[in-house]
Amino acid sequence: MSTLIELLAFPVAAPTGPHSGERDRLIRRAKALSWLSLAWMTVEGAVAITAALIAGSVALLGFGIDSAIEGLASVIVIWRFTGPRRLSDHAELRAQKAVAVSFFLLAPYIAQEAIRALIAGTHPSTSWVGIGLSVSSIVVMPLLGRAKQRIGERLGSGATAGEGAQNLLCAYMAAGVLVGLGANAAFGWWWLDPVIALVISAIAVREGREAWAGEGCACVAIPGLEMDGCQDGCC
Repeated sequence: MSTLIELLAFPVAAPTGPHSGERDRLIRRAKALSWLSLAWMTVEGAVAITAALIAGSVALLGFGIDSAIEGLASVIVIWRFTGPRRLSDHAELRAQKAVAVSFFLLAPYIAQEAIRALIAGTHPSTSWVGIGLSVSSIVVMPLLGRAKQRIGERLGSGATAGEGAQNLLCAYMAAGVLVGLGANAAFGWWWLDPVIALVISAIAVREGREAWAGEGCACVAIPGLEMDGCQDGCC
């Protein structure tokens, strides 16, 4: 737990140590956060998809699939900062585009499942496992997302910032799933579940477009620290 707090509480002040050493520390933290996300998403996705299939919840299924896609984004960021790619502008651009594409993988499947559920009038059952999972993600994902976006800004890495945006999207999805499952359990509002799934699809498309355009890469000038991401057109 202390390691997690240390990673998430990374300071945003300008570095005071050697410039190359500061960049190395930023890269190590970015990779550590991505590995942490990958482990979390593996468990979260497996639990969410299983609970969704049992309950028949489209929004919860979308949440589980999104976890798998976020895991893919983590793998992309780890790839980007491994070996000689850690200093490569070209690798940053490729990683940024790949993270953007991962957003688009979610939207079509969830949209068609939601529309089909609305037409068929499919009523999801109550999923207390899904509710508990949503609450945990609402707490954890914003912390991960903001930490990655801060590091992405300092490195000039649109890929890292985009992965952070996916974590924030995960928190929004978790909140939506929680509302849908709670409303169905309390009031029988079955239709809210697929409606929320459609909203999630639209948000995923928007975030993917922003990541592709590099809008998630807020480059901040740091004295003496090369901003490789800002040289490849991501900003």
